[in-house]
Amino acid sequence: MGDYVELHGVRTWYEAEGEGDPLLLLHGGLCTNETWSPQRSDLAARFRVHLPERRGHGHTPDVDGPISYQDMAEDTAAFVESVVGGPAHLVGWSDGGIVALLLALARPDLVRKVVAVGVNFRPAPESQAVPGLLDHMAPDAPELAVFRDMYAATSPDGADHWPVVAGKLIDMFRTQPTLTPEDLARIAAPTLVLVGDDDVISLEHTITLYRALPDAELAVLPRSSHALLMEKPEQANRLVIDFLTQAPAPTMFPVRRARAVPAGTGDAGTTQA
Repeated sequence: MGDYVELHGVRTWYEAEGEGDPLLLLHGGLCTNETWSPQRSDLAARFRVHLPERRGHGHTPDVDGPISYQDMAEDTAAFVESVVGGPAHLVGWSDGGIVALLLALARPDLVRKVVAVGVNFRPAPESQAVPGLLDHMAPDAPELAVFRDMYAATSPDGADHWPVVAGKLIDMFRTQPTLTPEDLARIAAPTLVLVGDDDVISLEHTITLYRALPDAELAVLPRSSHALLMEKPEQANRLVIDFLTQAPAPTMFPVRRARAVPAGTGDAGTTQA
């Protein structure tokens, strides 16, 4: 069961289940909470899971004007403040991961840890493995049939509003987000970057994201795509839960995380994690 809460003039639908530390599941673009089905039971067994559907998605109606990642991040901040009541873990897939990064950057007081799944920090033409993928994307494209069906089944705006929302989101994909490595370097929250080895986001872009974040871990799931959460839920869920619940294991030969041992405490050439 779900309920509505008013956030910045957006009548936002959300669901909640489980007990424990608060965790937000932030769905992908053009999607609904239905896409979290492979994760919900595992995560709700350990956390108080909140699933807000963003403006123009699922049961949440569209609003006048364009849709932006920044507006959705501000909506999410308001949700954490008004519904969760304190800092939470953020698990975001695709667009939801972008929203999570923006929230961690702007409001570190509301964020514990972040899991960013299949996430880009630059617009689609710069970050996708196939740069021209959006060139022929349109609301009535056959590739969007599954998203049209999800929208028609849940949107309070009705199926006829789909071309409007889809058009807004496709425009957003072409021009946003516009984060830089310098922006990412200011995100303090520990972050797991999770991606499929055949993701629509290029591995090169994902590695740049990982390297720019000051406290990040990287996991690449083999033989999986942008839909890795649905393709390999057991492996993905285990990685997410371990990251959120366990302290980082020490590494024997750190390179990226190595720091020089202070003078007088060991051999001059020694490093430690």
